[in-house]
Parts: sequence; structure tokens; C-alpha cells
Amino acid sequence: MDYCGDFIELLGPDISTKILMNLVSPSDLIRVSLVSSSWHQFVIENGLGKQLCLKLFPEISGIVHTIEMNNLIDTVGHKQDDCDELECLRKNHRIYTLLARAFNPFVRKDCISDAIIASSTDNYPEESINNTLEPFDRIDTRASYWSSEGQNNPAVSETLLYKLMTKMCIVTEIHVQPFQAYFQYGFPIYSSKAVRFRMGHKLQSEMTDSLTSSNKWADDEFIWTYTSPEFPMVQENCLQKFKLPEPVLCIGGYMQVELLGRVQRQEMDGLYYICCWTTAFSKV
Repeated sequence: MDYCGDFIELLGPDISTKILMNLVSPSDLIRVSLVSSSWHQFVIENGLGKQLCLKLFPEISGIVHTIEMNNLIDTVGHKQDDCDELECLRKNHRIYTLLARAFNPFVRKDCISDAIIASSTDNYPEESINNTLEPFDRIDTRASYWSSEGQNNPAVSETLLYKLMTKMCIVTEIHVQPFQAYFQYGFPIYSSKAVRFRMGHKLQSEMTDSLTSSNKWADDEFIWTYTSPEFPMVQENCLQKFKLPEPVLCIGGYMQVELLGRVQRQEMDGLYYICCWTTAFSKV
């Protein structure tokens, strides 16, 4: 019988690495690392997870140092303390494997974790930002939507702040639906004129309880690393999908929806309002 040896051992590290870099899926590299303990060690020590991730998604090459130093992807059960070289390699393997899997174009899901706060709310908590994550505009017999405070000036904008599922994800499109007040005469639609999106991270390690409870927040507590162009909103009671010009790598886990300008005046008090009942966030 012919000898069947370990091809990594027979071919050496350089040729073996070139062969394994022809893999097209992060799951294939995971399977490779499960073949044996020596293959697992080879994958980690040669940083194949990082190499494959950068090959598949070269757009993240500029933030590699930030990813590794700040541990932007939490790996459950592993400490974030200083580590020796091998432990750092293991940590980076976990990080880049998770990154590659998260960026897999065949994975698609909503990425909003929590609705944090709105720049204003008309009736809290009945019309709070939490209602924007509900899939329908009614819960039982009660209307479910967020409403801003009324303004005399229709140019006044509003903002909604959301926390995402992870500290890093690729964003492709964002969905917003204006709310139609079916309980008011004429069924008015309280839409904004346009919408804009920002993504980034907070400056402080934790947001204070008083910040949320007071229903006020400061924009300078965040660094917005991406700002989208303005998208005009259609004054219709329908889910509006805003596809970004190109996929955006969001680092930090926060998104701001900026609702620009007001259209509808409420007959009861003569003030302009903005209302919406769902804001969905998608990624690939």
C-alpha cells in the first residue's frame, strides 16, 4: 500500500498555505482546522483565518489594527487581558473566523438589538422609540408608533438612536415606514421629507442611566464614522427601503436615523410632527 502522509508536513508551510488560501468559505477553513490537532495548530500559527478574511473582504484591511487591539468582536468565555504570542494568535483566529462568517453574503438578518433613545417623544412611554421595532402598527387594539414632539417650524429634524447586535457588521440597507394616523380625520401620514443614516461608536464606555431616563442625549457623545447621503421619503403609508450606495462596515455598534424636515401639520394643535412605526436594519 502506498504511503498516505500529511500533505502539510510533506509539502511544507509555504505551499500548504498557498493551497489553503484557495478556499472560498470560512466554513471550509474551520473544517480544515478540525482534521487534526496539527492542522488546527498550523491554521492558527500561520494566521490563515486572518488571511482568508482579508482575501474575501479587503475593505476591512484598513482597520485590522483597531480590530485586534480593541477586541471589537467579543469572543464569549475568553479574557481580553494581555496574552503571549500563541494566545494572541488564537484570539485573532477566533476574531477573524467570526468576522468572515458574519460577512458571509449568504447570511442576512435584521441587526438592531435595542432602541436606545429619540431626540424627542410626544407622549412617553405610549409613543416611545421602542414601538419602532414592532412589526405592525397595532398591538391588539392599540396603535403602536413613535411620535416626535410637535414643532411650529417644519424644518426641525428628529433623530432615533439604535444599538446593533454586534460591534461590527456590514450594512446594506435600512427600512423606515411613516405612520398613518388612522384614528384622525383624513388619515394623515406623519412622514419626514428625507432621511439620513449615521453609524459609529460612543465615546464613553457606558451611557448613564440618567441619559436614557431623561429622554435627552448629546450627539457629541458619539463618533460617527459613516454618514449616508440624504434619501427622499415618499409620503405614503408603506415600508420604504433605503439601499446604501455601497455596503458599509459599521464599527462600534450604534446607528442613528436622522429624519429631516416635517410634512404633516396636526389639525388639533397646528403643529408639525414626525411619526414612524417600524425601522428595520439589514445586513449581509
